[in-house]
Amino acid sequence: MAGLDSANLKTLLGDVASGRLQLPDFQREWKWDDDRIRAIIATVTLDYPLGVTMTLETGGASRFRTRPLTGAESGADRDPSLLLLDGQQRLTSLFQALYVADVPVLTVDTRGKSVRRWYYVDIAKATGSPSDRDESIVSVPEDRILRRDFGRKVVRDLSDTSGECGAGLFPLRIVFDTQAVNAWRREYEKADEARNFDLWAQFEDKVLHPVRSFQVPMINLSSSTSMDAVCAVFERVNTGGVPLNVFELLTATYAGDRAYTSRTGDYYDLPSAWRSIKEHVADRYPVLGRLEVDLDDGLSNSDFLQTVALVRTWNRKQLDPTVGVSCKRRDLLELPLDDFQALAPRVKEAFEWVGGFLFSQCIVHAADLPYRTQVVPLAAVRALLGDELESPEAIQKITQWYWCGVLGEMYGGSTETRFTRDVEQLIGWIRGAVDVPDTITDSFFFPERLRTLKTRNSAAYKGIFALLIRQGAVDWHYTDEPMAPGWLVEYGVDVHQIFPKSWVRQNLDERYPAGSVINKTPISLRASQALNGAPAAYLDPLAAAADMRPEWFDDVISTHLIDPKALRANDYVAFFEARATALEELVYQAMGKRTTVVHGTPDVEGGR
Repeated sequence: MAGLDSANLKTLLGDVASGRLQLPDFQREWKWDDDRIRAIIATVTLDYPLGVTMTLETGGASRFRTRPLTGAESGADRDPSLLLLDGQQRLTSLFQALYVADVPVLTVDTRGKSVRRWYYVDIAKATGSPSDRDESIVSVPEDRILRRDFGRKVVRDLSDTSGECGAGLFPLRIVFDTQAVNAWRREYEKADEARNFDLWAQFEDKVLHPVRSFQVPMINLSSSTSMDAVCAVFERVNTGGVPLNVFELLTATYAGDRAYTSRTGDYYDLPSAWRSIKEHVADRYPVLGRLEVDLDDGLSNSDFLQTVALVRTWNRKQLDPTVGVSCKRRDLLELPLDDFQALAPRVKEAFEWVGGFLFSQCIVHAADLPYRTQVVPLAAVRALLGDELESPEAIQKITQWYWCGVLGEMYGGSTETRFTRDVEQLIGWIRGAVDVPDTITDSFFFPERLRTLKTRNSAAYKGIFALLIRQGAVDWHYTDEPMAPGWLVEYGVDVHQIFPKSWVRQNLDERYPAGSVINKTPISLRASQALNGAPAAYLDPLAAAADMRPEWFDDVISTHLIDPKALRANDYVAFFEARATALEELVYQAMGKRTTVVHGTPDVEGGR
């Protein structure tokens, strides 16, 4: 598949300039700063080992949209023979500093400010000790004038050859141009023939010759290398950067799809297609994301691709039982553009349905979605079954499966295998199979878990508050009717403490943790502003503000599965124990099963 070789630096940079060597479009932008550029130049002048560069021969099954390295845009029209997988930062830096003679390098300084720089080598310093080589590489502003005293005083004017020779600073931009180097040398020797003649000979031996003969170690992958291997190799060699996203790789491969380009005259723009899909879905159901925050807030492009892969492989399995339902990276990388285009509209509609389902379960905000990953198999099942999911029995089964996944915290780890099982088992169950999905049978909820649910980091924590609203909780300020999904955003409904944490700490020990979900409930912003002190102090003012008699307001409190008598008596222990029992029952009703422990082993009632 590949072998370790080497290439002459000048030849390699020439390939960059001509466009023979380009980047696959999934590569991120070049971004090295001034210090790193000077450091790598010093490395080359010392003929020290450079990191291995990796390339991929073009013309094989892995076709990508390509682009030239930064600074080599003149070669963009050529079809490349090689694609650079690893070494972009190094080669781009060396190309711009050593090969492009007429344009300064656009980089950033130590403060991150954009600057344009030319690079020189101090001949006197470079011919001294190798340990001083880093200091001999000089970065010069775009106008080639070195200043001090905040730019008020000119130290060196390098805007012409005479100034460069007088300063003893050799312009590295001409290092591979023999004619230009000879002309510069003659000017340099004239400036101080007695001194500079011998100094130049040392400089040529210690600096110019190592640069011109420098060999770059290379691994060249053959054109037969699979896309999965390309992706895996890229991630392994780019350990210091951001891992390669499959979406970025598919963006490049779809853009390089020649069949599509020949039909349409243009390349397929996957990011634009994804944005259109996300805008359509998120506009209707913000629980799947808010575009003003981030395109991948909520539903992500990888979620969508995985759903498409699940649908595609399920359909293929119906024709060939040896094909497995799957959405691993390999399946995504092997997803043909034609199949993606065919399935994407159906999957988009499926996610709209998922948004509506979540809304019906009182999950409205993206931040309150228990598991983003759980919507992937749900959308796949909807895409595959369509209107079969509209029957009351199908909705009941989907709802039980969903809440078992949330409250049993089944989607907290590796999910790809569970995706596959859930899609196949849910479809079979909805169509009348006897076996219940593993996500239902394997899920457990132990009463003790209520005490430890304290933050939104837990899916079960989010799920319990959605269930409280779903079962009819009435707000403590807007008391006309139960809270509804449609106005949760409008009225700023959020989770709030019932007994203040400070009060609990002063009066009780940690057997009844104040931060537990048991001591919290969803109410509006207006209601939360009245929660000052212990409940006995704020209940009557709340009732008065709602223009309700205390006993009527107690009925409102009860809709949150809270004992109002315990609240009015500031009896935190009685409140805590009663609500824990009520929330436990709420969870078991949603899961359709009850978890008990017999001799240390979970035992389940119901669920079928």
